Amino acid sequence: MDSEKIKALLKDFRITIPVGVVFGLILGLVIGWGIWPVQWTDLAPYHLRPDLREDYLRMAIYTSTSVGDESIGIKAWNELEDTAQETLDSVMAEPEYLNEAQILSFMAIVGAQPIEEVPEVEPPENDEERLVGEGPNWLLLGGLCLILLLVAAAVIYFLVIRARSSDGGVPESISQRSADVGFEEDEMRYAPDVDHELVEDRRAEQQSPIAQFMTTYMLGDDLYDDSFSIDAATGEFLGECGVGISETVGVGDPKRVTAFEIWLFDKNDIQTVTKVIMSEHAHDDDKLRLRLESKGEPILAEPGKQVLLETATLQLEARIVDMGYGEGAAPDLSFFDRITLELAVWPKS
Repeated sequence: MDSEKIKALLKDFRITIPVGVVFGLILGLVIGWGIWPVQWTDLAPYHLRPDLREDYLRMAIYTSTSVGDESIGIKAWNELEDTAQETLDSVMAEPEYLNEAQILSFMAIVGAQPIEEVPEVEPPENDEERLVGEGPNWLLLGGLCLILLLVAAAVIYFLVIRARSSDGGVPESISQRSADVGFEEDEMRYAPDVDHELVEDRRAEQQSPIAQFMTTYMLGDDLYDDSFSIDAATGEFLGECGVGISETVGVGDPKRVTAFEIWLFDKNDIQTVTKVIMSEHAHDDDKLRLRLESKGEPILAEPGKQVLLETATLQLEARIVDMGYGEGAAPDLSFFDRITLELAVWPKS
């Protein structure tokens, strides 16, 4: 798939949004569960595992009864909340280093009630049994990633492959064809002379264009660069067109744009056709105009003016719908405050 085709797909929000969401979820799961899992700190004894709660209570019983500080035992009992009695029952079943007098003394301090029958608690055979279930569940994580990948594949199939199956296959690579004839892929050239009478005749034969776009630049849009995909009624990709900043004057922000490039790419043509619309200042400045001529045929920007570009199979008419010059620390009529262009594309007969 050539670069122009990829660019056209990336500009389709129906493809980029669902694919971005799916891959974002996959990345989040991998990072959150695998690379940097959540580490809990400063938890209350209530949240500990049962065996750790028992150890905590044994230490509290031993300390409070050994030093005679009842506040230690009361604090430990309260921090265990509703697991306190259950933990005490387990400690009574396995007192370990505690004696019965210490446990009874602690119960008197906290007001705990003795149980009639102490449940038997089977201790884990080794530490490995205690660690079962800890850490990320890699099986679950892998299953979620697999499901998300399947969803992404389904989205790509229905929105890309199936939607463009009527194109009759991927067109021949533009870069390969350019290399075969000795041209660089990004090389620009002037648009050929256009027969205006022929244009009018063709327009009369086919009233509506196959593609029509509106684009507006406003002062401060320093990254202005609009491009549009040209598709046939059947969905076949025919090419692209667009408008971008060509030249600025002065320094500082925002950029003061004095010229724009209008370009037309045809999948059946080797080179990209370009014309430059410029301000009155740029048009009258011989040095600046000469530099812009290397990018395309220079044309003075005027309201209502039409600019025609023609390739092997496409014909584009760019019309200046509205425009205005800015004022400031720059020569008069040197940079645009705004400009609105209408781009209409017809196939060549």
